[in-house]
Amino acid sequence: MPAAVVFDADETLLDLRPAVTGALVAVLEEMRRRTPAAAAVSLADLESDWGTVFGGLSSAPVQEVRRAALARSLARAGLDDELDDFAGIFFDRRFALTRPFPDALPALAALRRRHLLGFATNGNSRAERCGLAGEFAFELYAHENGLPKKPAPEFYAAVVAAAGVPPERIVYVGDSPEHDVVGPQRAGLRAVWLNRPGLPRPTGLAPDAEVSSLGELPDALAALEPTKT
Repeated sequence: MPAAVVFDADETLLDLRPAVTGALVAVLEEMRRRTPAAAAVSLADLESDWGTVFGGLSSAPVQEVRRAALARSLARAGLDDELDDFAGIFFDRRFALTRPFPDALPALAALRRRHLLGFATNGNSRAERCGLAGEFAFELYAHENGLPKKPAPEFYAAVVAAAGVPPERIVYVGDSPEHDVVGPQRAGLRAVWLNRPGLPRPTGLAPDAEVSSLGELPDALAALEPTKT
């Protein structure tokens, strides 16, 4: 039985997409309120601006990437000088709307009886701002105290240090094959792939278990092969 179970945040425990969409809608509405030029800007434009800037900033803090995307969006309507205002609108709305998936809190309650629980994310979804306050023994956030993003080995080393048990006794749970399966396994952890959409398994991906909901996780953990020591 694993000693610790550590979770990714966005799209694993937290239903981020509706929150981001709602935040972008709030930004667009305010853009249109401030200038007629924003009438030509669409929600699809704002959504695409994230993808445009992300490639060049993939190792940067998520908040920095979002500000760069917002800056590009605001430039479409000549609102370049109002980035701080719009960033505030975006992040206030994004956090107000971010909630756990329905299966998250029941799964955490069930797992806490047998496992130490951790929260370790590349994003800026603070547990206490997203309906997860007090759920974890430890929380780790990329770019705090110099911690690099997943899949850097240092990220998983920090998880091991925070858990206080050998890596083979830790299971990392997340939705990203690269960040939440391959990366942890390279660092000696075990990994459960949360595949909510039922995607085909990528070639070569070999999670220790695969689940389609967090409700399946307790049984999946109980069924893991014992670690070899």
